[in-house]
Amino acid sequence: MPKNEKIEELQGADSPPVSDKIPISTIDSPSAVLELIYQLKIKDVMNTSMITAKKTDTLRHIRALMKENYISGIPIEEDRKLLGIISLEDIIKALDEDNIDALADDKMSRDVTVLEADMPLSFAISYLNKYHFGRFPVVNKKMELVGILSPKDVIRTLLVEMNREVLRLEKLHLKSERPPEKYAKMEFSVLKHNFELAGRASTDIKKALKARDIDPKIIRRVAIASYELEINLVIHANGGTITCSIHPEKVVIVAEDSGPGIADINLVLQEGWSTADEWIRSFGFGAGMGLPNTKRISDEFFIESSIGTGTTVRSVIFLHSSRGDS
Repeated sequence: MPKNEKIEELQGADSPPVSDKIPISTIDSPSAVLELIYQLKIKDVMNTSMITAKKTDTLRHIRALMKENYISGIPIEEDRKLLGIISLEDIIKALDEDNIDALADDKMSRDVTVLEADMPLSFAISYLNKYHFGRFPVVNKKMELVGILSPKDVIRTLLVEMNREVLRLEKLHLKSERPPEKYAKMEFSVLKHNFELAGRASTDIKKALKARDIDPKIIRRVAIASYELEINLVIHANGGTITCSIHPEKVVIVAEDSGPGIADINLVLQEGWSTADEWIRSFGFGAGMGLPNTKRISDEFFIESSIGTGTTVRSVIFLHSSRGDS
């Protein structure tokens, strides 16, 4: 039986495609959508009604679960611990080898890419669009399996949240508001490895700029810089602060921390170079693009660091910059 016929037989005639790319970008989507995907956490979107299997289940049994529930992958767990995953490809391979009664323990993929429940939804969208998987297992801080995330879960939640946002904006439009001051200074504390609050600074900064009717292209650049610097503090530093100063002619974002410092600044400004450990990388962080991205979209960029003392990064974006949307 050809591979495409096997997929159709496994899914059933009326089932959805194996995986769908989410038509949402974490960079160029409308501001209202960007605000939602950085504000929402994966735990707000994931499906906690999971279909799972045991390592002692056969692939025949798992195949039946897939067909019955129209899904393309099933996590293998024991006492809430994720052991691996059986995918549609594993089932097809077993059919080809006439080995469909093999145990999941012998055929499952143990090197599983997972998402962490407290991560911003933006990371889930990036992963779904990058890997084109039909779903991702979601774990908590104890590495326990707590949910499953699929493109359908993301789109459904965003539709609900965008409807709420429209209603909120309609009510806000009816109120008379005092125009915001031209100058403002905002400061945010950032804790090491606190992914739950990651993105808060960027979201609040965007709101302040939108209230001042700043060019959306400028807001987007400021949002990228503030988010990248905030995530950099969460991942690499022992905590720190993000300060945003809004001037009539520019926005200045400063990230400061007290350690551990950067040994070679030229290296960290190279795309793809990172000191993130495997634990951080397993959650999708540490790609080595944070500081290079910030420098790329800044009109002025400054970084200073010393081992043991800490690091200061300053990004300046002019409000009337002639640059395009980076």
